[in-house]
Amino acid sequence: MNQLYPLKFTPIFKEKIWGGNKLNTILKKKCDKNKKIGESWEISGVNGSLSIIENGFLAGNNLEEIIEIYMGDLVGDKVYNEFGLEFPLLIKFIDANNDLSIQVHPNDELALERHRSLGKTEMWYILQADENAQLISGFNQPVDQELYINKLNSNQLTSILNFEKAKKDDVFFIPAGRIHAICKGIVVAEIQQTSDITYRIFDWNRLDDNGNSRELHTDLALDAIDYNFHENYRTSYEIKSKTTSNIIDNKYFTTNIIDLNNLLEKDYNFLDSFIVYICLNGRFTVDCEFCSPVTIETGETLLIPAILRNLTLQPISSSKVLEIYIK
Repeated sequence: MNQLYPLKFTPIFKEKIWGGNKLNTILKKKCDKNKKIGESWEISGVNGSLSIIENGFLAGNNLEEIIEIYMGDLVGDKVYNEFGLEFPLLIKFIDANNDLSIQVHPNDELALERHRSLGKTEMWYILQADENAQLISGFNQPVDQELYINKLNSNQLTSILNFEKAKKDDVFFIPAGRIHAICKGIVVAEIQQTSDITYRIFDWNRLDDNGNSRELHTDLALDAIDYNFHENYRTSYEIKSKTTSNIIDNKYFTTNIIDLNNLLEKDYNFLDSFIVYICLNGRFTVDCEFCSPVTIETGETLLIPAILRNLTLQPISSSKVLEIYIK
């Protein structure tokens, strides 16, 4: 069997009613400028939207096919034992040219019971935000289900929601159950569990091109929402030079950030997991002992097989990189 190597995938573009063209202009994605492209799925194990490899001898194979062949060597033994052929994370870029619906995602237990699926815990890293752009994360006061229903039915839902001003490099962790929405003028990198289950609560009374409003999931959302109030919904982190700095750490994924200005040796012998690199800006090469160097630049994503334990990251230009894996 041929040796595994860092894998690039062909982005899967999703047209959305709220999409725009910033994925093309900011991240240099080769998507149709005449379409409202809202999402670029970078690495996906979602049924019907499986990522296809675009580099090396495995080019043309989909993600599920290579997990079936390489198993733990690709994703890590523990990950393979838990998730089988389903890649456990969905990595995407989102361009909110208009407000996304206010929504919530069920947790694992509820999603399993209702949909035979995993729930969806996710995080956003803001790549670009227009002046005065904002997003919704959680409630702005203590709320119970009765108050929530009252505000929803009286068209006053937004009065109890927490609006946050969004700016470049902000991070928001969105655990399953947290009500949320990305609003107009924001581009994010999103890391989430592999699940496409969304309960749409309110869609700003929007109509599609045919004059139809989108389906709402009012009743399903009631038991999925976490009604707890938090003082702070923004994730604080500190970038340290010449090393890897942690942003998010939970059972679903760990996300770190690397400020890459000099050659960096990475030792992953402590891990039993694949690694994902998202290049937020700049350009760098990834080199390993048994494979040719792979170059990654702004807006590109790379999957590092679990069997590759020692890597060298060499900046071609100053780069900022997200590093994601499962502990």
